[in-house]
Amino acid sequence: MASKQFFHNDTGRRYHSGALAYAVVMYGVGWLGLMQASWLVNLLATLILAHGMIIAAYMIHECGHNLVFRKHSHNAVLGKTLSWLCGSAYGTFEDIRYKHFRHHVDNDDVVWFDYEKMFNERPFVLRITQVLEWFYIPAHDLIMHSVMVFTSFLIPERRAQRQRNLTVIGVRGGVFLALLIFATKVAILYAVAYMLMMTVLRFMDSLQHDYPYSLSLFEFEKPPRKGDFEWEQEHTYSNPHTLRRDWPNWFTLNFGFHNAHHDDMSVPWYQLPGKHRALFGSYPTAVIPLGAQLKMFHKQRVHRIVGNHDGPVPEGKEFLLAAQRADVYGGNAASFLTSF
Repeated sequence: MASKQFFHNDTGRRYHSGALAYAVVMYGVGWLGLMQASWLVNLLATLILAHGMIIAAYMIHECGHNLVFRKHSHNAVLGKTLSWLCGSAYGTFEDIRYKHFRHHVDNDDVVWFDYEKMFNERPFVLRITQVLEWFYIPAHDLIMHSVMVFTSFLIPERRAQRQRNLTVIGVRGGVFLALLIFATKVAILYAVAYMLMMTVLRFMDSLQHDYPYSLSLFEFEKPPRKGDFEWEQEHTYSNPHTLRRDWPNWFTLNFGFHNAHHDDMSVPWYQLPGKHRALFGSYPTAVIPLGAQLKMFHKQRVHRIVGNHDGPVPEGKEFLLAAQRADVYGGNAASFLTSF
């Protein structure tokens, strides 16, 4: 009865409930582990907390597509709740969902924040970011997160959200400040776990499209590629962890099957491997292998911050072949958790 009332079907009830339970339990266990005296337990807890937030983030993505519950309002409530776990509650869930749907409908990476212009105008900030990124510290994403924290004070179109924005800053900032003062180790390890989540999310995002961002988030003219499904598939790429087994891809809720997701946004995460096989079979030539993903992430970790679409950038099949050789930069800081 409950599945009929809330979930789309019994299969969805089992898989979505399992993912949600895992995210919440790992989040709670992670925090408890951070408070223990043993550094070994702390290390394990940091990884557990990070993965709990990763699964929560991908469940926000499911909620954004209204794939968890039948009613849009129920998906919105869950998405808003999970955004507190992932540190993305400073803006609104509706803004996150709107921007992500624009990405799908426009066949573009629509944004408001021109971070390349910011870096070009502030070379010192760029240099510091490059140095930190060389050490695998997600400095670029930390900048994006800082913009997200103060979103209503930086984006004119969102001034009406300032009271809500201040409330979230007060709650989350107050708790983190208290941790810094009274449990410094816990605060530092939480920050590490959060940066691990950032790293995994951007690792998955970095190779899934070959087009640059477009400063059109608050523009309403018809996008030139809207409705061009053939173009969309040609410029979308899949980066699953493996094709040999389905379960390792659960580490990121099958987000690597990105062509399948863009082919049909109504397919929930647990059905994406089957959808991918229906589209492409089981041939590895249709995807970017994990080894190439890791090599690219390491090799281009500094270069991809700015200018990753300057010059002759390969597209379509050429991009796929170049990515399989780890010869492309990949994108950066394009998380679906940000709404600008």
